[in-house]
Amino acid sequence: MRLFYLQVLDESYSIESSSNSIKRIVEVPFRGQIYDRYGNLIVYNTPVYDLLVTPYKARIQDTLTFCNLLGIERHDFDSLMTAARSYSRFKPSLFLRQLSKEDFARIQDIMVDYPGFEFAKSSLRTYSSQTLANTLGYVSEISRGQLEKQESYYYRQGDYVGQNGIEKYYEEQLRGKRGIKFIMQNVSGVAKGSWKDGELDTLAVAGQNLYTGIDLEVQQYADSLMVNKVGSVVAIEPKTGQIIAMVSAPTYDPNILASRHFSKNYSELAANPYKPLFNRPVMASYRPGSTFKLIQALIALQEGVISPNTGFSHAGSPVKCHGHPGTGTVASAVRYSCNPYFYHVFRRLIYNNELNNTFKASAEGLELWNSHASKFGIGDRLGVDLPSEYKGNLPDAKYYDKIYGEKRWKFSNVYSLSIGEGELLITPLKMANVAAIIANRGYFYTPHVVSGIGEKNKPLPEYTVRHETGIDPRHFETIIPGMIGAVENGTVLGLARIDSIQIAGKTGTSQNRKGKDHSIFIAFAPAHDPKIAIAVFVENGGFGGSAAAPVANLLIERYLKRKTKNKALENYVLSKNYMPNVVLPNAPKKVVPKDSSGQKKETLPPLAKHQNQPAKRNEEPLASSGK
Repeated sequence: MRLFYLQVLDESYSIESSSNSIKRIVEVPFRGQIYDRYGNLIVYNTPVYDLLVTPYKARIQDTLTFCNLLGIERHDFDSLMTAARSYSRFKPSLFLRQLSKEDFARIQDIMVDYPGFEFAKSSLRTYSSQTLANTLGYVSEISRGQLEKQESYYYRQGDYVGQNGIEKYYEEQLRGKRGIKFIMQNVSGVAKGSWKDGELDTLAVAGQNLYTGIDLEVQQYADSLMVNKVGSVVAIEPKTGQIIAMVSAPTYDPNILASRHFSKNYSELAANPYKPLFNRPVMASYRPGSTFKLIQALIALQEGVISPNTGFSHAGSPVKCHGHPGTGTVASAVRYSCNPYFYHVFRRLIYNNELNNTFKASAEGLELWNSHASKFGIGDRLGVDLPSEYKGNLPDAKYYDKIYGEKRWKFSNVYSLSIGEGELLITPLKMANVAAIIANRGYFYTPHVVSGIGEKNKPLPEYTVRHETGIDPRHFETIIPGMIGAVENGTVLGLARIDSIQIAGKTGTSQNRKGKDHSIFIAFAPAHDPKIAIAVFVENGGFGGSAAAPVANLLIERYLKRKTKNKALENYVLSKNYMPNVVLPNAPKKVVPKDSSGQKKETLPPLAKHQNQPAKRNEEPLASSGK
C-alpha cells in the first residue's frame, strides 16, 4: 500500500524524478498599487524581466559576444558571476535585473544558446509623480541578513521587499501570494507547454491596493514651496487623522531608487550632506518653541491655576518680552506670544499657585504637567504607519534627578520649558497632531497615511480609536481666538493672510546653536469647522511668522479652495532660499586667487554641516530665551 501511494498517488516524487524534463517556476505576484484620496494613482507596476543564472549549468563559448548582447562590460560580467557562485553554484540567482519588454523580446530566442540562464517575470515600481519619496519608501532586493531573519520561509534570494516608508510598513499586504507553474521542457531547456495541463499549477495573487489620505495636488504644491528649504510639512484631516500631505525637504525623485542602478543612486543620496533620505516629519527632533505655549495654557486652564481673564506683568520674569500690546487675558498672550506671561503660567502650574515655594521645583507639579502633556502625544511615539518614528523627549522629575541629582534641582533649572525650550524635543508630525487636537477641541485619531487596505476607508483598526486629552472643550475656546488674532493681526507676516479663510495659528521660533533659528508654524482652518490641520518647519528660517507661516497658509488655501489667489505670497515663498551652506559631494573645488607674493587673497568658508537634531531658540521678533 505504501508503494502504491508513493508511485501512484503522491506526485512529489514524480516531480522530483522528472526535474530534467519538468521545470518548477515560481510566479511572483504584482505588488499592490497605491492611490491618493481621490483615486489618483501614485505607485503602480511596470512589467519587466530578470535574468537568472545557475553557475554550474552556465556554458558561454564567447563571453564578449554575450556581454555585447546584454549591453554590459566584461568586468561587470565577472563580478556578477562571482557573486552568483558565492551564493550557490547549484541554485539560480539574480544575474541582471529589470530588463524591459523590448530587451526581453530582442534576446529571448538567442538566450537558448546559453544554458544555465533563464528569465523570470518581475515588475518595476513606477511613480506617477516625483514626490512623497520618504513617505512611500522604496523596494529593493532582499539582503542576506533579512533572508536569515524571516520567521516564515517566503522570500528567496533575489526577491524584492519594501525597505522604507509605507512600502515597508505594509509589506505583508502589498506583496501578495506567490503562484507556481510546472512547465515541460526538452533537453535544450525549451518550454513545451504546461505539465498535466496545469493541473498542479497555482495562480499568483496580486497584493492588496493601498488607498491613502494624501491629496496629490496639495502634496506636489507643498514640494514646490519647500524647494531651496530644509524642513518638513505635515497636514492632517483632524476628524479622521488621515495625513493629507507630508513633505521632507529636500526630497528626491523616488524613481531613481526603482531602477537597476539602485546601489549607485542610493550611495549618492546617502552621501548628500542635506540628507534627503532622512525622513524629517517623523525622525527629526526640534524644540517646539512658542507653539508649545498652547499646551501650557490648556493645562493651566484645566488645573484651574489661571482663568481666561488672568493677566500677568513682566516683573520677576527672567525671559524677556519682545514688545507688544498688553496681555491681560490668555487669548491676548497667545496672540502676541508673550514670553513672561507663559513663564508665570508655568510657575503657577508647577507650584499649584503656592508661590512661596521658591527654593526648589515641585516634583509633584512637574509630574502633573508631564501627565497632561503626554496625552497630547508628546514624549512618546504616536504610532503613525511609517517606520523609524522618533518619540522625542518630555522631561519628568526622574529625568532631572539623573541630570542634577535627586532633589537637587530647582525651578530655575526647568523654567525654559515654559516657552517650549530646554529639554523638550518634538517631531513635526507631533506638532501637526497638536494642531489637530486643538481643531477637534480635545481629541485626536492617530495620524496615518493609509486610509484603506484593499478598499477605501478601511484602515487598520488602531487608526479608528479616538484618543482624549482630558482637557475640557471650553478651554480650547479660550485659546482659539488668540490663535486667530495671531494670524490676522499678531505674529504672522501680514502678507500671509488668506482672504475668505479664517485661520487659527501659532508661530514658533526654535533655538539653533549652529546657525539661524528654525521657523515653526502650526494652524488649522476654517477656525470653527476645521478641515485641515498643519505644521510647517523651516530650518534656519528665523521667525515662525515670516518663513513657516506663509508656506502653511498657501497650502491651506490650496486644499480648501483648490487654487492659489494670493500670488504675492506665493512669489514671496518661492523666492526664499534657506539652504545652509554645505559642500555637495563631487562639487568642484573653489579656486583661490593669489597675489604676486603667492599669498592667498581669501580663505575658504568653513563647511557648515547640516544638523538634523539641532538645539533651538525661542519665538517671535525680539524674543529671547530664558536660559
